[in-house]
Amino acid sequence: MTEALHTPAGTRRTPGGRLALLDVLRGTAVLGTLMTNVWVFTAPGAEWGILTGSGGMPGFTSLSGGAESLFRLAADGKFLSMLTILFGVGIAIQFDSAARRGLPWPNTYRRRALFLLAEGTVHFILVFAWDVLMGYAVTALLVAWLLTRSDRARSRVMWWAGGLHLLLMAGLTAALAALGKEGGGGDGGVPREVVDLYAHGGYADQIAFRLENAVALRMEPVLTFGLLLFLFLLGARLYRAGAFGADAAGRRIRTRMLGWGLGLGIPLTALSVLAAPDGFLLGRYCAAPLVAVGYIGLIGTVVDRVRRDGPLMKGLTSVGRTALSAYVLQNVLCVLVSYGIGLGLAARLGGSGRPWWVMGLWAVVCAVLMAGSALWLRRFSKGPLESVQSRILRR
Repeated sequence: MTEALHTPAGTRRTPGGRLALLDVLRGTAVLGTLMTNVWVFTAPGAEWGILTGSGGMPGFTSLSGGAESLFRLAADGKFLSMLTILFGVGIAIQFDSAARRGLPWPNTYRRRALFLLAEGTVHFILVFAWDVLMGYAVTALLVAWLLTRSDRARSRVMWWAGGLHLLLMAGLTAALAALGKEGGGGDGGVPREVVDLYAHGGYADQIAFRLENAVALRMEPVLTFGLLLFLFLLGARLYRAGAFGADAAGRRIRTRMLGWGLGLGIPLTALSVLAAPDGFLLGRYCAAPLVAVGYIGLIGTVVDRVRRDGPLMKGLTSVGRTALSAYVLQNVLCVLVSYGIGLGLAARLGGSGRPWWVMGLWAVVCAVLMAGSALWLRRFSKGPLESVQSRILRR
């Protein structure tokens, strides 16, 4: 009991053997992705509207515009990168567990990855075109195999993937800048029929639209596959280095992550803002992963100083333990609140009260998820979708 009182809350292991810091980080990452996605749900034309460039940040010329820009800059790409790193951590943990039990690898993981791909496909079709699960599943199949290779081989793949990703983003940025200067970028307007589809159209029509435009809507994980691979392997590397441990070595690593991640990531993010709109890709897909590393270090450093779990810590931990269910549910809730098939607030409120009501929606959904997951875990050991996954994979 005395040892527990003097051990940081986030680095203690739960009765089930889970490292509590990882649950806090997962919960933060899941709710953090919604800080970006909530603007997708509430934009004219929703997913297609953002894709065609209608949802740009308003800048800092007014109080509301500045608040929205800061809110979105704090999240855009950062928590998605954090979630990706943590997914890599999860694969490394499962690899170690399989090795301890003498189970064949990656055979034992392949079914789990394929099931995740199926879940992501259903989520893409029925709920949200910017699903991350499909890309994670495909990347996980490769990373699961790479974990059986040598450290040197993994390191080589990791840095090659990161380097090629940077070259691709630089090339795409240069191409987009050239198109913009030549007047080929268009006005980024969303067709009225697409705006009406999400504001007033039927659910079946929205599903059909996603399927008809699946190639364009699924382009992000294709273009960023190198980044996904890099971050998955980085997560596995950080885990094996002890970055999430309760000892002094783990705390030192987290402190370095905080310094280097934010020290490099924030200035690069600022440069991407100054280069807007041409710097969008560099900000979201190059600077954001650095900030994500800093966020992990920052959260870990804060949690190291927490001696007693408060409501926020418990809520984030609960969301982290039910991460898959929480991720899907937050998107379902935003669909029902924002689209015409539900309350239709995106069209009814429009620019009225924006960005305040959008940030309020994010806060309310976060509160619902933290409270709901905590209540659920009082009775069940896993989230709803996690339980379904577990039962099916055991057959």
